[in-house]
Amino acid sequence: MKTSKTKIISTLLFSATVALTGTANAADKVLLKTPIAFGSHLPALGTPIKWVSEQLSLISDKNIRMKIYEPGKLVGAKEILDAVSSGKVNSGYATAGYWQGKMPAAALFSAVPFGPEAGEYMAWLYYGNGMSLYQEMYDTSGYNVKVLPCAIISPETSGWFNKEINTPEDLKGLNMRFFGLGASVMEKLGVSTSQLSGGEIFGALEKGAIDASEFSQPAIDQRLGFHKIMKYNYFPGWHQQATVFELLVNKSTWGKLSKGQQATIETTCKASMTNAIAEGESMQFEAMAKAQEHGVELRYWNDTMLSAFEAKWQEVVAEKVSEDPFFNKVWTDLSTFRKGYDLWEANAFLPRAVR
Repeated sequence: MKTSKTKIISTLLFSATVALTGTANAADKVLLKTPIAFGSHLPALGTPIKWVSEQLSLISDKNIRMKIYEPGKLVGAKEILDAVSSGKVNSGYATAGYWQGKMPAAALFSAVPFGPEAGEYMAWLYYGNGMSLYQEMYDTSGYNVKVLPCAIISPETSGWFNKEINTPEDLKGLNMRFFGLGASVMEKLGVSTSQLSGGEIFGALEKGAIDASEFSQPAIDQRLGFHKIMKYNYFPGWHQQATVFELLVNKSTWGKLSKGQQATIETTCKASMTNAIAEGESMQFEAMAKAQEHGVELRYWNDTMLSAFEAKWQEVVAEKVSEDPFFNKVWTDLSTFRKGYDLWEANAFLPRAVR
């Protein structure tokens, strides 16, 4: 009888332990509901976060899962920051340039005219003061988010036009879709700008609501069909030599994660930075060749135009620095880092003419 009671008690204790362990494991699991600002079908723009969602599940053995919501399905692209901060959703994927109306410095964590290429940008973010300033921007602005760079792409094209642009005067009076700080530059050159979403651009061009547009890299623009209706595609992307995309996680959600879970998400996003730029670099030349087959003329901005863009950019940055103290703080730090980096860049890399 005594042995039987002991066995019963042991069995009950074992069952309780299993039940408690199972509950703890279940509680440890996290589901990141993630609205995204770019369709997951767009290569190197929307595909990186899809890749992240797949890798998180595999790496964590389904301990961390991410459910992606296509643009507008759960939260509008421009509403992602507020939705994550308020806890309406616990994460979101966008680019900080979307928030420059709320925080002027946000644009500097997205794409900088005549700014750093991808390698230099990542060096500043991860091994300069970039990440601390990036998080500080959200914290001091009252947003309850943890920010993680989660993808990066190399230069974009700088515009699709149906007429040649040889002088600054050729730009005056155009209505053009343009993003970020580059839009301020174009406005100084007499262009009226708007920031349409990717899915709206083709229709606006076709109907004549806008005269010209930039959006992203050739392979992405190809998916949107610009080569079917536009004659000239201009390079280089002076306004976006590299573009960073961010994963925002609600801070309350982030605080409940174990250090291991946090590291898993951070490391997967770092891996995505590599994956995104490799994916993007692999496909641009094919898209450019296909555009040429459709009659598109690829043009490289002449020195007059590049000088005009850069001169107006210097005016824009001077205004931004004087208007917003935090923009000034970030710009000063980035500029200091870049001056140091110039010594390395000038000596380590072949001149473009040799390449």
